[in-house]
Amino acid sequence: MLRMLRFLTAGESHGPGLTVIVEGLPAGVPVDREAIDSDLRRRQGGYGRGGRMKIEKDAVEILSGVRHGRTLGSPVSLAVRNRDFANWSDVMASDPQPDEARERRRLRYPRPGHADLAGALKYGTTDLRNVLERASARETAARVAAGALARGLLLQTGTEVRSHVVRIAGAALAPERTVAWDEIAGVEESPVRCVDPDVSQAMIAEIDRAKKDGDSVGGELEVVVRGVPAGLGSYAHWDRRLDGRLAQALMSIHAVKAVALGAGFEAGATRGSAFHDEIVWSGEGGIDRPTNRAGGVEGGVTNGEPIRARVIVKPIPTLLIPLRSVDLSTREPQKASVERSDTCVVPAAGVVAEAMVAWVLADALLEKTGGDSLDEVLAHLKSTREQQRKLIGEESG
Repeated sequence: MLRMLRFLTAGESHGPGLTVIVEGLPAGVPVDREAIDSDLRRRQGGYGRGGRMKIEKDAVEILSGVRHGRTLGSPVSLAVRNRDFANWSDVMASDPQPDEARERRRLRYPRPGHADLAGALKYGTTDLRNVLERASARETAARVAAGALARGLLLQTGTEVRSHVVRIAGAALAPERTVAWDEIAGVEESPVRCVDPDVSQAMIAEIDRAKKDGDSVGGELEVVVRGVPAGLGSYAHWDRRLDGRLAQALMSIHAVKAVALGAGFEAGATRGSAFHDEIVWSGEGGIDRPTNRAGGVEGGVTNGEPIRARVIVKPIPTLLIPLRSVDLSTREPQKASVERSDTCVVPAAGVVAEAMVAWVLADALLEKTGGDSLDEVLAHLKSTREQQRKLIGEESG
């Protein structure tokens, strides 16, 4: 399908930097550089991150498409520099270098669970450096910058996106607990971005044990969105269903292995009478939904309830005590390569997930409203909301 919004990232983990080009934002959308940098810092944080985050101090450079703090309607280009490139300038140089530059950081032992082997098979290389530099989750810094632009558009419509960590390894919030919006507001005070202080400490202990063992741990996070306009997405075409678009965007994040909206992970073990959200007429003269197990999307379309998306993040594949592998050059058994890495990325993954959800919703919003300028978008959205209020009997105002 034709997307209203598009972005393209470029750059390698240890190259000069990351770039992203964003196309399709209407003119007049506020761009807050400090807010983008704040999201970049949040992505770098979280208990369990490795030494690379002590080197990088991510900040965005706005190269085009923005004037005096607002988008122009033309493509926006952003850059995030890699400080660590100073230590890799010969290895990752774009111009030809002596053989020793390539051999010094050459990797031949693919890591189970990483793109190393699959990428080598795809592109026909035995130098895994050519694969892992782009396959690295360092790329998500560019996504977070792009998502911050989408967030800026959504904020103008009253739509806000937050996330929190539900589980790390064996430490988790109670399964029946629904975390309220206001609780998530203080989540950045937790080193693992969890709303419960006691569970946070248990999560930290899980990370510490894994690090001591030379291992890694995964977990689960939730993205919550409030103020989402009803009617985004479509039930008419498979590729425009919003639940599918959200799932694809979230599954594209490094280390994500499963996505569910609302109570989707429990749906297979639940009767329909206990799962579906009843529709009642509220005393205020409008539709009310006492529960939100659908996670804000029914039939591929937003229904006006908050969006709730659960995301499973696997343990990352770089282990200090590596698993078995083979040397792609000699075919001899070897231990998998070890790169500088993290023990747990679940808290940081939540920030990336926010960015991807914001992006999908901004795209669906523009698909619904159209408009070349922010004023047009807001005018069209206001008209849509008035029509919806009349449909369900609410007074417009």
